[in-house]
Amino acid sequence: MALLRSLSSQRTALSLVYGRNSSKSSNSVVVAACRSYHHRGNRSSSTCGEAASESTSGVNGARYLHSGNRPLQASTLVQPDLVAGEAVKRTAKQSSSQEQNPSPAGSPQRDPLDVTFNDPIAAFKSKTTGELMRAYLVYMICSSEKLVEHNMTLMKWSKNVLGQRLFTALMKATFYGHFVAGEDQIKIIPTLERLRSFGVKPILDYSVEEDISQEEAEKREVESSVSSAGDKKEEGSMPQYHVDKSFADRRYKVSSARTYFYLNEATCERNMEIFIKCLEAVSGATFGTGITAIKLTALGRPQLLLQLSEVIMRTRKYMEDMVGGQGNVLTHHKTIKDLEKYYATLGDNKDVKEFLNNVTSDKEGILHLFPWSGIVDEDSQLSDTFRVPDPQTGQMRRLISQIPPKEEEMFRNMIRRLNTIVKAAADLDVRIMVDAEQTYFQPAISRITLEMMRKYNKDKAIVFNTYQCYLRETFREVNTDLEQAKRQNFYFGAKLVRGAYMDQERDRAKSLGYPDPVNPTFEATTDMYHKTLSECLRRIKLMKDCDDDARKIGIMVASHNEDTVRFAIQQMKEIGISPEDKVICFGQLLGMCDYITFPLGQAGYSAYKYIPYGPVEEVLPYLSRRAQENKGVLKKIKKEKRLLLSEIRRRLLRGQLFYKPKGNYVPI
Repeated sequence: MALLRSLSSQRTALSLVYGRNSSKSSNSVVVAACRSYHHRGNRSSSTCGEAASESTSGVNGARYLHSGNRPLQASTLVQPDLVAGEAVKRTAKQSSSQEQNPSPAGSPQRDPLDVTFNDPIAAFKSKTTGELMRAYLVYMICSSEKLVEHNMTLMKWSKNVLGQRLFTALMKATFYGHFVAGEDQIKIIPTLERLRSFGVKPILDYSVEEDISQEEAEKREVESSVSSAGDKKEEGSMPQYHVDKSFADRRYKVSSARTYFYLNEATCERNMEIFIKCLEAVSGATFGTGITAIKLTALGRPQLLLQLSEVIMRTRKYMEDMVGGQGNVLTHHKTIKDLEKYYATLGDNKDVKEFLNNVTSDKEGILHLFPWSGIVDEDSQLSDTFRVPDPQTGQMRRLISQIPPKEEEMFRNMIRRLNTIVKAAADLDVRIMVDAEQTYFQPAISRITLEMMRKYNKDKAIVFNTYQCYLRETFREVNTDLEQAKRQNFYFGAKLVRGAYMDQERDRAKSLGYPDPVNPTFEATTDMYHKTLSECLRRIKLMKDCDDDARKIGIMVASHNEDTVRFAIQQMKEIGISPEDKVICFGQLLGMCDYITFPLGQAGYSAYKYIPYGPVEEVLPYLSRRAQENKGVLKKIKKEKRLLLSEIRRRLLRGQLFYKPKGNYVPI
């Protein structure tokens, strides 16, 4: 009971779990964000993105992102048991010594990294004993499948029985206090400061969500995914990019990603304003190291993303039919002359000549068949942009159904909102991470995001894309986007996650009759993640070797999987990339896997926590998802509980029940 009373007394530190941090050097502010950038005098730089969720994202669904660790190969950093045990003892001894004798003021502290992630002192030195007990209690509850299964019902019942005031106190003493930083951008500042002092930086997210019924979600999605002109499935149309009522509630089998359902344009405007307020909170509270995550489905009508995604995939099919092979136009290395030869039988066709004049190419070949910059140009018309010559007749074929003027205006509004957000981020020196979403939206989201990179990432990375490595095409997509960034000379930023929609994607593909886009096994997803990360690191090394700016590629390793984190660290060492290069960073959700994040930050690696905030009652859907996600990762919970209990016992035996965290770390 004494322990529980102590836990209750520590409720005011509830923000810790999702706190946000930032770093500031003695002479200038270090710009860091999954790949940080050069100093900009005394101007601070912050970032905002879905570090480890999937939105997350980015974070995987429970089965995928947090599956049990896969055995490592000999090349990884896992040491033999005896050596690892000694390393843990040494690290614990050093950490304990540092508690008693912190580094002198002005001298940033750095700890050795235990790559087995088994050091409870390093994991929890940023927390009070009450917060440790609260975390242990939360994980105990998450271990009960029945409690987790009915968690939303239980929370609503508790509110009715206890009343608003007692219910809020209960939430702050348990789930809200563990998983959420605070109620607004002012109340989270102490939490952000404390996290920063322990070497961890923030990814801030205003986590208020609508709690709507399945029927309401389906109604909204169907109505907003079909054009007023009707859902025309013309010749060559792809069923994947058309709404299906059975999967219209996009929350189906998704535990870790936030979902927005379109209501009207006014709601999208409000979402834009919320994102901008989040940017301002990041800029004001993180001293140049914050990130903000956004979702495109929050900013516009989903029908437009569906139609644009279908255009992109039909363009690929057109190119495959034209020249053979698979993949993006850029991967075929065809030239304008190759296209001229292909259309030679059509004679002197005015439409074909105009089409060829608009093809984007360089000395290495064709980049795009269309002027994609038009999608971020508020004056372009989608219906007029996406047309290709019929190779038999020479007549121009539309790859997108005729869009009514009102819906064209809606698309332009969506792009205007995104432009407004990214421009605000650039002005505030904050980073934007665009979350990945379902595969039927993702081609459009990635294309729009890449065009925003090309527009804004000229001197450093402002915009980052998110890639889900459980998808079969991820390596090819990342490779293609890296190549475009290189050829068009803009900074490339990427967050790598495993993914959040696995079960939903598989069920939808089977139901609608298109190929399953997801890798067959967890091991295949891990291989995809490591292969993709290795390619990014290889390109970074090439730039370093050529004395080019290695920061033109910045990667966030957003994973709760220890093996993936160790793999990244090992790869960095093997090819000579140091944390100080500021091109690789790591991200996890606050309240989960602190035993990975904090040792990384305290050892001098660029480490982030995804930090939700918002009023208690309005973040209940978010808390429900976190509980569901933890239910599916009992193996990781078991380790976290073991480390928590070890540290609680150690403090009790050493008389540190009222231990006050005080860090002297400076985030990289």
